[in-house]
Amino acid sequence: MNKLEELQKVIHDFSEERNWIKYHNGKDMALSICLEAAELLENFQWKNYEEAFEKNIQNIKDELADVLIYCFRFADENHFDIEEIILNKMEKNAVKHPKKQGNN
Repeated sequence: MNKLEELQKVIHDFSEERNWIKYHNGKDMALSICLEAAELLENFQWKNYEEAFEKNIQNIKDELADVLIYCFRFADENHFDIEEIILNKMEKNAVKHPKKQGNN
């Protein structure tokens, strides 16, 4: 089991131990990802990047963790291999956005 799979199992087991799995359907997981991403974004409202980090670094980390946790749950519930889907998307991105040649 690789690190991503181990982390996914920890998240799955946490949800299962609290009997939350029955609520974790695809639609609600997708909604929760968006809601948590909005909470992450709130940390930057009316502040520049540096000020947001200075004032909200712990909350930024917590909200990012929430987004990632829901992403892992979404992948788990849909039997997606996280490593595979990310690497596949990176290949598509490489074709869509090729490296620049020469001086940048």
